[in-house]
Amino acid sequence: MKLEGLRALITGGASGLGEATVRLLSERGAAVAVLDLETSNGKAVAESVGGVFTPADVTSPGDVEAAVAHAGEALGGLDLCVNAAGVAPAHRVVTREGELFPLELFEFVIRVNLVGSFDVTRRVAGLMAGNEPNADGERGVIVNVASIAAFEGQVGQAAYSASKGGIAAMTLPLARDLAPLGVRVMTIAPGIMDTPLLDAANPELKQQLAQVHVFPKRLGAPGEFASLVAHIVENPLLNGEVIRLDAGARMGPR
Repeated sequence: MKLEGLRALITGGASGLGEATVRLLSERGAAVAVLDLETSNGKAVAESVGGVFTPADVTSPGDVEAAVAHAGEALGGLDLCVNAAGVAPAHRVVTREGELFPLELFEFVIRVNLVGSFDVTRRVAGLMAGNEPNADGERGVIVNVASIAAFEGQVGQAAYSASKGGIAAMTLPLARDLAPLGVRVMTIAPGIMDTPLLDAANPELKQQLAQVHVFPKRLGAPGEFASLVAHIVENPLLNGEVIRLDAGARMGPR
């Protein structure tokens, strides 16, 4: 599938990995819709690339339905969806003070990262089913975002790892479900990326985190994530797989 003329919806597109993807796709000739919270920087990001802002909270099925429909109408259909919206709060199951992991926090992380991604996926797939297939029979591509925490979750990441593990686990069945429609499904599992989630970290901590990467010994750049999204779109044999984007990192318990 070619990037030129592509119609793409990027969730979490107001910052970090999502914003980098919005900008790269736009530079390569795609029409882009940014889905993010009403309070986010999504409108400014969309306007800066001549795109469309479609505000939504991915935990609200009504918001998702309206936002995907709006994006499809504004762009004349959808060929690509990248589900980059997510949260990453950390909490031990039982803290040193005896406080239990709040169940509502666990449920919130699952709703945003896993249920939200699935809800957007099903809505977008429904639109893609109406696309005209290309020479390979493709009607669309969906790229979900997991994390290496799906495989090597650290202390405090029970909820985050569960949500990202769910995304990784549903990749193949989603690809199999949507194959008759000509829709491919892939997942990227990033390592430690230099995104706004790390803005509060001091330079020393960032340097320590970078050492987890085998090579290169630096944090991942959002643009490198965006480049992988672009390659997935352009390579029709990539389907039903999780790609680690982590410079060979394997996380320890802490």
